[in-house]
Amino acid sequence: MVDQSKKIGWKVGAALVVANMIGTGVFTSLGFQLQDVQNSWSILGLWLLGGVLALIGAFCYAEMGSVFRKSGGEYVFLSKVYHPVLGYLAGWISLTVGFAAPVALSAMALGEYMGNVLDIHPSIMAAGTILLVALIHSFNLRVSSQFQSYATWFKVLLILFLIGAGFWVSSEATAFDFSLSWTAEILSPSFAIAFVFVTYSYTGWNAAAYIIEEIDQPKVNLPRALVRGTLLVTILYVLLHLVFLKHGELDAMKGQLDVGHVFATRVFGNSGAVIINLLVAFFLVSSISAMTWVGPRVSQAMGKDYPLWSFLNRNNKKQIPVRAIWFQAGIALTYVLTGTFESVLLYCGFILQIASLLTVAGIFVLRRRKLKEEYFRAPLYPILPIIFVLLSLWVLSYLLIQQPVESLIGLLILGVGVLTYFLNPKVK
Repeated sequence: MVDQSKKIGWKVGAALVVANMIGTGVFTSLGFQLQDVQNSWSILGLWLLGGVLALIGAFCYAEMGSVFRKSGGEYVFLSKVYHPVLGYLAGWISLTVGFAAPVALSAMALGEYMGNVLDIHPSIMAAGTILLVALIHSFNLRVSSQFQSYATWFKVLLILFLIGAGFWVSSEATAFDFSLSWTAEILSPSFAIAFVFVTYSYTGWNAAAYIIEEIDQPKVNLPRALVRGTLLVTILYVLLHLVFLKHGELDAMKGQLDVGHVFATRVFGNSGAVIINLLVAFFLVSSISAMTWVGPRVSQAMGKDYPLWSFLNRNNKKQIPVRAIWFQAGIALTYVLTGTFESVLLYCGFILQIASLLTVAGIFVLRRRKLKEEYFRAPLYPILPIIFVLLSLWVLSYLLIQQPVESLIGLLILGVGVLTYFLNPKVK
C-alpha cells in the first residue's frame, strides 16, 4: 500500500503522460509518411486523428483504472476483464517490445541525427548509447530520476521553441499542398499505413494507468491526468508538423528519418542546424533513459509472478533491477542490429495497437457487469469505444495486407508469448 501522503495529483500524472508520449516518432515519422501521403490536409489530419484516437483511449483507460484501481495498466485490465492469459500477453509485450523497441528506435534516430554532426556510423552510435544509458541506470537511481524530471520540461520547451521559430521565420521553399488531393489519399492503403507511424508517436498516453495505486483519488485525477496530458501533446504535434511542412521541400523530406535536421537547416542555417541536432540528440537520449528507467520495473513485476522470469526479479545493493535493465538493453541491441527503423516501428506498432484495442473493447464487457460502486465513466458511450475499435481494426487490417512480413513478426512474438504462458504457471 502506498503512503497516502505520498500519492500524486493529476498534474504530476499529466506530466508523466507528456514525458512518455513525447519521444522518437515526432522527429522521425514525417519522412516515411510523405513517401505516399503528400497532401498537407492529409498529413495534418493524420496527426489530429492520432490525437483523437489517443484521447478516446485515455477516456476508456480512465474508466478501467477507476474500477480496478491497481497499478499495471493492460497487465491488470486484460486479466480482470477477459482472462489471465491476455494479461500475461500484455506483460509479455512490455517485456519484449513495449520498452525495448522504443529504446532501439530512439537510438537509431539518435544515430542518424548525430551522423549529421559526427563521423560515426549510426548503428555504432545507437548501440553505444543504449549500453551507456544502461550502465548509468545500473549505478545511480537518484541521478536517473532527477534527469528525467528536467528532461521532460526540456522536451516541451524544445518543441515550443521549434514551433515558434517555424512560424516566425519566413519560408522560401515549402511542402505545403492544400489542394483537394486529400480526398483520394485518405481512402488509400498508404493512409492507413502512415497512420501506424502516428499511433506509435502517440504511445504513452496511457502512462498514468501503470501507477494507479500512486494516484490520489484515481476516479477524479486519473482521467484528468490522461486526458489533459494527451490533449497538450496533440496540440504540440499538430503545430510542429505544420511548421515542418512549411519549411521543407517534399523531395528533401521524403524517406528521411531525420526530418528535424531538414527543418533546422532551412530555419537556422547549417551552423544553427548543428546545434538543433545536438538538442534533438539530447531529447532522444532522455527518451532512451525514460524507457530504461521504467521498462525494467515492469519486467521485474513479471519476474515476481512467473518463475520463467524470476531471474529479472533481482536488485543490487542500491535496490536497482540491474538484470532487468541489461535484459532489456540486450533486446534493444538485437532490434538495432537486425532490423531497419521502419520495420521495427511497424511490427512494434502492430503489437501495441492490438493491446490497446483489446483494452478499450473491454469497456463493453465492463459495462455489462453493471457494477454498483461509483467509478468514472467514459463519455459518449458506446460511440467513442466503437470509433477506437473500428480505427484500430482498419489499421491492423491494412498492415496485414500491405506489410505482411512485419505483421507476421508481430503475430509470431505474440505466439511465443502464449507458449511461454502455458509453460510458465503463475506463482500463487
